[in-house]
Amino acid sequence: MNIVILDGRALNPGDLSWTDLEALGSCTVYDSTEESEILTRIGDAEIIFTNKVPVTAETILQSPNLKYIGVFATGYNVVDTAAAKEAGVAVTNIPAYSTESVAQMVFALLLEVCNHVGEHSRVVHAGEWVRSKDFCFWKYPVIELAGKTIGIVGFGLIGQAVARIARAFLMKVIVYTRTPDPALETDSLRFAGFEELLSEADIISLNCPLTPETTGLIDKAALAKMKPSAILINTARGGVIVEEDLRDALNDGIIAAAAVDVVSKEPMEADNPLLSAKNMIFTPHIAWAATACRQRLMDIAVGNLKSFLDGEPVNVV
Repeated sequence: MNIVILDGRALNPGDLSWTDLEALGSCTVYDSTEESEILTRIGDAEIIFTNKVPVTAETILQSPNLKYIGVFATGYNVVDTAAAKEAGVAVTNIPAYSTESVAQMVFALLLEVCNHVGEHSRVVHAGEWVRSKDFCFWKYPVIELAGKTIGIVGFGLIGQAVARIARAFLMKVIVYTRTPDPALETDSLRFAGFEELLSEADIISLNCPLTPETTGLIDKAALAKMKPSAILINTARGGVIVEEDLRDALNDGIIAAAAVDVVSKEPMEADNPLLSAKNMIFTPHIAWAATACRQRLMDIAVGNLKSFLDGEPVNVV
């Protein structure tokens, strides 16, 4: 059984082990794969794994031995699943591996906006506290979260985890989702329509999948409905935001700040409009990067393949 991993470096830059996958067959690991290399590298492999390398209908048709495509992610839009189904190729993904890590990143980004820990540490290292005549100083207004309203767009496992953390900060929670459940409402959590969430939330956290309905959801019209003091957090997918519109909203003071872990095209391009936005914080798609989180992904991927080989496939998309 030949196994090919097309872009293993993102999942495992060297701190994890491929041993469990290697035990299931002859395993070849490529750190990354360019589009022109995909077919050659797949060769006669029966099993491939990909994170972001696209597996198109043409690739599937030209890989006659292929029986299984494992996606090292929850989202599987990199695979032409219709073509895979027609060719009898199983496609699996990794659900629910990053819930707590992504929820943690939501608040890491939010707290950086509210407290500017990194910037204050930088100016202390630069000697500003040593030169200060006062026992304290701050370079930005410091924002307290207690009593603020967070609007959560999307209420899957990650959105629910964000809500739990928010309530621990004594925040009020409003949720926009396609499937509201009134039984979950409390004094501090309620469901609302999208426009109501936009107008009432002090902070908006995007935790929805990228679908035709959510692509470009946060556009000029949506931003205009938000509070001038609003903070936007995106740990979902870059395509949920119209980046030019967010840049303009930040530069024109329509909203106060934004922080994102994802952008529309990754790695980020030099002309990404958000790079010229005021009050904008970035992290480079690292919400899933905790060692424990990536190990969990690896374990589920191995389990998916074992189940497939045993004739009882799981997490098939």
